[in-house]
Amino acid sequence: MAPTREQLVELTTDPVSFLDDGDPVLRRLAVTALSQGQARAHIEAVAHLTVDGDVSVRAAATEKLGVCGPDSLTTLASLEHDTEPTMREAVATAYGEIGSTESVGWLMDAAGNDDDRHVREASVAALGAIGDPRAIDTLLKIIRNGPPQVRRRTIAAITVFDDERIEPAIRRAALDRNPGVREAAEMVVGKQLTAHSQQPTAGDSSR
Repeated sequence: MAPTREQLVELTTDPVSFLDDGDPVLRRLAVTALSQGQARAHIEAVAHLTVDGDVSVRAAATEKLGVCGPDSLTTLASLEHDTEPTMREAVATAYGEIGSTESVGWLMDAAGNDDDRHVREASVAALGAIGDPRAIDTLLKIIRNGPPQVRRRTIAAITVFDDERIEPAIRRAALDRNPGVREAAEMVVGKQLTAHSQQPTAGDSSR
């Protein structure tokens, strides 16, 4: 049964009181509605929902742990090998939100090897958000050999790093046979060229 209007209004006002509701839809909406402060204050309840009987609740709670900071790393680590792809995707998203370098090893493996494309994309995005240079080799490999959607996401993620191999890799991707990959690479190359053209020259009177 769909939540009533009254329930939704009450949930918006006080999502914490719905975290243990008997309806999985309300539990999922409640954990999603938690503010950062509420999630941190009730981190044990949120962590408990990562083993909920409903996978949509579990995934929402796992992703919400991302706003709880390093205190949630132990729980997230226990979920890294969940059989549900949506759970592994949520773990990757949460790791990116937290920004801890402790998760980089798992994220690199997931970005390069997970069977699910969405998990790989979320892991690539998280690696870009964290910005640990250990990820550069993995991301460069994905740009060469990954599935098209993952290569496209990787092009955007890798731009945060400073490595002389990155620009040539993106320029090669601009010639990729996949139009989505080409578009992503061309956008990055265009931004680089625009930024370069706006750099003041030696004779620029504005300097």
